[in-house]
Amino acid sequence: MADFGKINTLTVNRFATPGAYLQFNEEEVLMPNKYMREGLAVDDEVEVFVYKDSEDRLVATTLKPLAQVGEFAAMEVVDTTSFGAFLEWGLEKHLLVPKREMQEEMRVGQKYVVKVVLDHLTERILGVAKLNAFIFDNADYERGAEVEGLVVSQTDLGYKVLVDSKYWGLLYGNEVFKNIEQGDAITCFVRKVRDDGKLDLSVRNPGEETQRSDADKILELLKMNGGAMNVSDKSDPELIKETFGLSKKAFKKALGTLYKQKLIKIESQHIKLT
Repeated sequence: MADFGKINTLTVNRFATPGAYLQFNEEEVLMPNKYMREGLAVDDEVEVFVYKDSEDRLVATTLKPLAQVGEFAAMEVVDTTSFGAFLEWGLEKHLLVPKREMQEEMRVGQKYVVKVVLDHLTERILGVAKLNAFIFDNADYERGAEVEGLVVSQTDLGYKVLVDSKYWGLLYGNEVFKNIEQGDAITCFVRKVRDDGKLDLSVRNPGEETQRSDADKILELLKMNGGAMNVSDKSDPELIKETFGLSKKAFKKALGTLYKQKLIKIESQHIKLT
């Protein structure tokens, strides 16, 4: 079954003056001449997005929208009216976000994260900016897991982020060292899964931060002990824990960080500064 509001691979049935007619389930859909590639023939397959044009006619286009039905994307407002806002989503016809589906007043030139949905009453594709109805609260990530996010809005604490198109996350302002704007796609890391199912996020891997902190501790103790200590990655775990307050696994990871930075030398019985 081919889907309305999504990209489909359809077969050319016939040609007419306005373009090529493609088989779309039990009916045909027109792909206008401007979208036809050279040499297209009957029975050829084409990848098209099927939607309704400005005159409410079913049409197929080879243009790719920023999001299909069921997907989220950041889109820029190109016009507003008394009944809604029109967003640029990559097609000739702009995407309407009705007034009732806005989280806040939309302004021309600004980007907003919306979900593209099919209104089953009108059979029209719409944008929805009220996203809470689509969000889950059962996030299950390990600390340090890498996730993809869309910046939805700025808050007093930082940035509200849509994570993997399913969960809410908060990226704290003091974690951000570059300019981030509403609608930006970002890669970040899970710092914590909160009891309410929301995520605390970081632009830095918290596991790597821990290694850096452990490495700093080792460097400081080496400096305090004249630049060398009689402990190494082969030492007894209890000695390592007693000396540095670290497990042997964490100690070895931190030593690896320092060694790669050429800050220490590691020998069988001791470590020392370079």
